[in-house]
Amino acid sequence: MLGMRIDVVCPGKRAGDLIKTAIHDFEGDQSYSEKPGHRFKLTGSFATIDPDAYQGLYLTGGRAPEYLRLNPAVLRIVRHFMDRSLPVAAICHGVQILTAADLVRGRKLTAYPAVRPEVEMAGGLFVDADPEESVTDGNLATAPAWPGHPALLRDFVRLLDHGIRR
Repeated sequence: MLGMRIDVVCPGKRAGDLIKTAIHDFEGDQSYSEKPGHRFKLTGSFATIDPDAYQGLYLTGGRAPEYLRLNPAVLRIVRHFMDRSLPVAAICHGVQILTAADLVRGRKLTAYPAVRPEVEMAGGLFVDADPEESVTDGNLATAPAWPGHPALLRDFVRLLDHGIRR
């Protein structure tokens, strides 16, 4: 993307492994609906990831963050980027990883509305944003749901570009 090398990793998986994804949609129910998504091929191996080799981190949403936030290695990697003020993007439930790592205190951010209590209990300042919007605070860009991917990617690339020019 834009001449950047992108690696997609998952704990317990290696480059070339396939992971299942889910499609969340808003169909007028009390919450989103979930359907089987695509099988997605990983490009990197989680066990051998060197955070120093990357300029930014993108945390996906969906159900995975509920489990990823329990993995100490995931939390170490996220802290690596946040402690160094490197660009971090999180969408939807991806913010759960940031709250579990105690990284949202005093930060303005958004997420899927059901994550608001976690954000506030972790000391974050929750911003009500439309699903297609993104909120940026320093090195952190967040969006509430999949319709926000274009805005979140735009803000994340701006953060990456700013970091490259420093």
